[in-house]
Amino acid sequence: MSAALLLTDAEPETRGFLERHLPHDGFELVPEHGRFDLVLAGDVDGFDCWVERAPVIVLGRAEADAVDRVHAFRRGCDDYLARPFDYQELVERIHAVLRRVRPRLDDVVEAPPVRIDTRTRDVRVDGRRVQLAQKEYELLLCLAREPERVFTKAELLQEVWDYRLLGRTRTLDSHASRLRRKLREAGATVELVDNVWGVGYRLLGAMPAT
Repeated sequence: MSAALLLTDAEPETRGFLERHLPHDGFELVPEHGRFDLVLAGDVDGFDCWVERAPVIVLGRAEADAVDRVHAFRRGCDDYLARPFDYQELVERIHAVLRRVRPRLDDVVEAPPVRIDTRTRDVRVDGRRVQLAQKEYELLLCLAREPERVFTKAELLQEVWDYRLLGRTRTLDSHASRLRRKLREAGATVELVDNVWGVGYRLLGAMPAT
């Protein structure tokens, strides 16, 4: 399991050791302004700013006791490992925390720049959240599962609205129009919901404008 890690430990020996070894185990060390999956914090002081952005493992001082550990957990850390620590144990703890916080692959539908977490119904475009109504969400999810495929209107009406008999209805077109607008307002640089005239709709990727 590869992951991007932020290492905030200021203690030179520990930091140097981890910088040498973690990349060999498939981890990428990134700067504070980068995107990271987990934080290795040097101590309980100063990790508060990270707990809202990623899970935190505290590498506690050798003299830390149970009170220090309880204090760290109450402040939001996900795991605590006192020094001196075994490196392989640290690696396994990183994997364990990531397994807990990462959604299963089946729970995530990605059709860049769109990312959908089906457990939480969280929809993002290039990392920016999009608030969708229920049927807008179901329409986007249907399109995103097979990006670039053209779904006929009959297929979408049956899949999203459970329509069995097709008459004249603007339901699909109106929802597609609102969905397209919301994705654009969230920062999509192209019209992601493409109307294939006379057939239906498809979800386009982030293709360069022509």
